Amino acid sequence: MRTPDFENNTLRILQGKKPQRATLFELFMNDTFYRTMAGHDPVDDTQLGQMRLMVEAMAAAGYDYATCNILKFGFPQKSRVRASTVSLNGQAAISDWESFEQYPWPDALQCDYSLLETIRPYLPEGMKLMVMGPGGVLENVMAITGYDNLCYMLYEEPELVEAIFNRVGSCMLKYYEQVVDAETVGFLCSNDDWGFNTQTFLSTKDMRKYVFPWHKKIVETAHRSGKPCILHSCGAFSEIVDDIVDDMGYDGRHSYEDNILPVEEAYELLQGRIAVMGGIDMDFLCTRTPEEIYARARAMLERTADRGGYMLGSGNSIPEYVPHEGFLAMTRAALDLDR
Repeated sequence: MRTPDFENNTLRILQGKKPQRATLFELFMNDTFYRTMAGHDPVDDTQLGQMRLMVEAMAAAGYDYATCNILKFGFPQKSRVRASTVSLNGQAAISDWESFEQYPWPDALQCDYSLLETIRPYLPEGMKLMVMGPGGVLENVMAITGYDNLCYMLYEEPELVEAIFNRVGSCMLKYYEQVVDAETVGFLCSNDDWGFNTQTFLSTKDMRKYVFPWHKKIVETAHRSGKPCILHSCGAFSEIVDDIVDDMGYDGRHSYEDNILPVEEAYELLQGRIAVMGGIDMDFLCTRTPEEIYARARAMLERTADRGGYMLGSGNSIPEYVPHEGFLAMTRAALDLDR
């Protein structure tokens, strides 16, 4: 079993340095996996009980940090249609100025962040937390307006669109300002899916006007406290690489898909500019043999060993449908290098 060492591995990679050993990254896993790796169920159903389970599971699996995504802050939404997929339109909570004024905007200053302190006794020495948001700026705007509705509003009521983005963005910024200085927190994750397989959800012009300025403020908040900030974002990103790296100033980027840009190619594009995190494609993890998964993961570690700037992990996350043997084959490629 590895001893967590955030400072010499995860942090070094996010600072553009070489780590002391092959380093693992995962956005989040699933409850079954957490229970399996920890070897037990949560001690209770409280937030602290859930967080303790995640900490134990991720430490046992060889990670230097644990994901914290259970703080009770978020944007109220109306239920969305769910079938084999989830509707991006659904029931709009905001459709005009009246509903904007009536919407129950969350107050990040009233959120309970005590978990970041109460978890301290259960955090192994050398381990830190990665704090995620309750979705991101664009995701939350789309959730409370509906995607189709938002596209129409951009042309019909741009002032309302700007007001919604500013309100969501300011709420998100206050949230990150509350968590960043906790001693248990090692870095922030701004998680905000931005696009389809071929393009961003909004035009690059609108992304730069409404979305990116708030992300830049979130990154600046992390950096003022001396901590890195990474971006998790699905979708095509070739047209906004410079925005991510040079304008917003993210320290790492996560979420890669083979049908957009394989992580091997993404690493050659981004190496030396920003840390590349994860990237072993979800479909690959689900459909290939453990031997094939191990070979690809090992090859990725060998590709990056001398240059640094890479953490091994999935292209997105580990939901229930990812076979355990596939996931463990991927992580074993890193753990075997410890021997």
